[in-house]
Amino acid sequence: MVNSKVEPFVVGSKSFTAVAINTAAKAGQWIKSKLGDINRVDTKYSSQDLVTEVDKGSEKLIRNLIMTHFPDHSILGEEGVEPGPEASARALQAMSDEEYLWIVDPIDGTTNFVHGFPFYSVSIALAHKGEIIVGVVYDPSRDELFVAEKGKGAYMHGNKTTVSLDSKLSESLVATGFPADRDGALPINLRGTLALAPKVRNLRSGGSAALHMAYVAAGRLSGFWEIGLSAWDVAAGSLLIQESGGKVSDTAGNPYQLSVRNVLATNGQIHNELQQELAGAGATGL
Repeated sequence: MVNSKVEPFVVGSKSFTAVAINTAAKAGQWIKSKLGDINRVDTKYSSQDLVTEVDKGSEKLIRNLIMTHFPDHSILGEEGVEPGPEASARALQAMSDEEYLWIVDPIDGTTNFVHGFPFYSVSIALAHKGEIIVGVVYDPSRDELFVAEKGKGAYMHGNKTTVSLDSKLSESLVATGFPADRDGALPINLRGTLALAPKVRNLRSGGSAALHMAYVAAGRLSGFWEIGLSAWDVAAGSLLIQESGGKVSDTAGNPYQLSVRNVLATNGQIHNELQQELAGAGATGL
């Protein structure tokens, strides 16, 4: 007789996933405790690209926790890399041969955090030989933890996440962002926004790519695209979506890999239609 009972999703205490969950939760709670207590805000790549001592403190906390458990692993974190798209690409390339590489965004949505707008997240992914095997996105404002393990599905607080069933753009709620690269990525993204706004049910721009991707995985959004992202914005979310039954590619429709900067992520059903609209508007950035 086949046992039809569904086994609960349990994470072993010593696993990569357990460390990612614990680390993201601790960093998120620490970040939340610093709301309204920011002493200094600096700019990085542009006047819209912000960094605070909380970003740096969060990354230090994350690094220390991961290295305590896995001292032989490597970590690529946003605050350890010089600002700008070229520096991001170089940093990833320099670590591309690492066997185990943690890819960390200590606060994705720093501008929101600075302004007290409750849409920011901690994003932690682990790649093994270039393939993402663990992805965690934690939203401290709502205490929502999104977790994916390669081949084992994706979950939010233990409940399996699945992408939406929308089959047409006209039925879909879709998100994008407004890149900090004002001269390069932003005009391209605005072309896509202008082309897609009349074609979708509505557009959203929350200001955290990692959280947008978690929302695609959870079926709250049917699609997301943005030009000029970095690996730490996307890595964890890409696994969340794929393990929830969705699709992630570059904006030309090529398979996702860590070096992809122009990202298209959907429930799978609207992927081709959304990609074609971006291509038709000259908004793929490729």
